[in-house]
Amino acid sequence: MEQIKIILASKSPRRRELIELMGLKCEIMPSDAEEDNNQKIKLVKLSESLSLLKAQDVFDKTSGNRVVIGSDTLVCVNGKYLGKPKNREEGFKMLKSLSGNTHKVITSLCVIIEKDGEVKTYNTHDISKVTFLKLSDETINNYLDCGEYQDKAGAYAIQGRSGMFIKNINGSFASVMGLPTHILYEILKKENLII
Repeated sequence: MEQIKIILASKSPRRRELIELMGLKCEIMPSDAEEDNNQKIKLVKLSESLSLLKAQDVFDKTSGNRVVIGSDTLVCVNGKYLGKPKNREEGFKMLKSLSGNTHKVITSLCVIIEKDGEVKTYNTHDISKVTFLKLSDETINNYLDCGEYQDKAGAYAIQGRSGMFIKNINGSFASVMGLPTHILYEILKKENLII
C-alpha cells in the first residue's frame, strides 16, 4: 500500500483523535477560509459546502501526493440551526432547547486526494439523531461552569462531560463527535489507501 501524506484541515483535537484511532497519522493544517453560516440553503448543503471550503483551502496551499480532509458539524433542533455559542447565555439557550428533545447532527466530510497528478474529490455527509435527557436549569448551569460548551456546535461535546445527558443516539458516535470515520474509511479503502 502506497504511503501518502494525510492532512486534516481542522484544529479540532477530536477529529485528529478519530483519525488516529483509525490507525492513521495526519498533519494538522487548519483552514483559514472564512465560513459563511448565513447562506440561504438547506443545512445539509450548507454543511457540505463548508467542509468543501475548508478542504479546498488547505489543498490549494499544499502540493504533491496527499489526502486533505475537511469536515463540518451542524446541530439542528426543531428546524433551527445551532452553531457554536458566542457566550454563556447563548450556550444556556442552546442546551435548554436540546433538553428532553431529539435533535439532528449533520456532519459533512470532504476528502480531496491527489495521486500522481490525478485529483479526486469526495464530498458527502452523515446525519445522526441524538436524544437528550430533560435537564434542569441548575444542571445546565453546572455544566456551563466547566466551560466544555465553548467552541462546540450545540454547546456540548458528546465525548465529554455532557455525554451523561445523552439518552439515545441513532447513528454514528464518531459523526456526532465531528468526523464520520465509517465514510472516511470507505473512501480511503476505495482509493487503496487503507486496508
